Amino acid sequence: MPDAPPVDPTRTADPTPPVDPRVDPPPTVDLTTAELHGSLEDPALTSMNFLNEITSRFPRALSFAPGRPVERFFDLESVHERLRTFTRHLTEERGLSPEEANRLLCQYGRTKGVVHDLVVRHLARDQGLRVDPEAVVVTVGCQEAMFLVLRALRASERDVLLSVSPMYVGLTGAARLVDLPVLPVAAGPAGIDLDDLTATIRAARARGLRPRACYVMPDFANPSGLSIDLDRRRALLALAEREDILLLEDNPYGVFHGGDGTPPTLKALDTGRRVVHLGSFAKTVLPGARVGYAVADQRVRSADGGTGLFADQLSKIKSMITVNTSPISQAVVGGALIEHDFSLERANARERAIYRDNLERLLAGLRSRFGAHPGISWNVPAGGFFVCVTVPFTVDDALLEHSARRHGVLWTPMSHFYSDTGGTDALRLSISSLSGAAIDEGLDRLAALFAEQGH
Repeated sequence: MPDAPPVDPTRTADPTPPVDPRVDPPPTVDLTTAELHGSLEDPALTSMNFLNEITSRFPRALSFAPGRPVERFFDLESVHERLRTFTRHLTEERGLSPEEANRLLCQYGRTKGVVHDLVVRHLARDQGLRVDPEAVVVTVGCQEAMFLVLRALRASERDVLLSVSPMYVGLTGAARLVDLPVLPVAAGPAGIDLDDLTATIRAARARGLRPRACYVMPDFANPSGLSIDLDRRRALLALAEREDILLLEDNPYGVFHGGDGTPPTLKALDTGRRVVHLGSFAKTVLPGARVGYAVADQRVRSADGGTGLFADQLSKIKSMITVNTSPISQAVVGGALIEHDFSLERANARERAIYRDNLERLLAGLRSRFGAHPGISWNVPAGGFFVCVTVPFTVDDALLEHSARRHGVLWTPMSHFYSDTGGTDALRLSISSLSGAAIDEGLDRLAALFAEQGH
């Protein structure tokens, strides 16, 4: 028998030939989506991936799509310096030995977090908010904080959540994961329609449902850009007390105002512990750190008659999901807070100026290109990242793909932010990723797309 030919180590294996369905049997299937959780077929979950990936798929396109913070100030050396700052804080202010500081940063950590006291000092400095540090749970981004709260509130099939619509897709996705239906509430021009909220709560109760909470972004909401004024914030708190629901306040964009500040947060106005405040350091410190938090100071009575904080219940859930938030990531955030005397208003002065200039440039560009067009309109936020444009043609993912390929410009279909068929005539533009001439060029490309649609 002849020897086998020598193997050429530089030769790669032949590619697998294509499957011919006329000859080859279909591939075996180990699972079907029908056997998995129903949320995996939900559009909300595919929306998040789609919106995150669309920019990377078209890297040469000018992108008004992502709500990411400006990247020009990212600096790895500052990450190391903030870690050193926090380590000095541990040894000089908390009195830990070097060995104890190393253990705190490198070992599994406290489930509720190790920078909760610094978060409290930040809230006092920037929001005038007095919070018990034990009421703070430091989470893996605000998304985890949201999930923990929804998981805790969903006690039976009767429970439902309310949310201003259009709504952040991460909220609808998280609610779907815990089987908590979301009932939309009209935003109206003032950020939330309180009459519609009342009617939605009472209609739900008439159907035997139990509304648990209403999710709101009071400042420059994603995706609408709308804000809630001070009088309406107070009225919303009174409504929550009257209707016996919680308010889930998410406020990632509040520091990015036009220069005149914002009204007090709902939590700062809350005297009846009606507000669970959700926070994030993704936009204000470093998105890659993935650090957020929940302020949950509501009192909870247990079956044995004892009482504790809602934060303690959230901590139980977190311990079974992420165990704890990375202490090193927390240290980077903690170091940033210390370096800026606990004020993210102060820390983000450069970024706020950039976003303000970008917003003004975008709005001026929309006026110059579309101001005389009766079928095209947009809102005028006072800050934040987002502007919504309404158009007289259908806006969907297929048009977005065409826009990217043919015109080299990306944006976000507003339909992703509705739980029903809404938003098919609108798109969201983000001002956080493009600046200066790139905004002008992006709007020129958008105008070409609109003209192609007959407008």
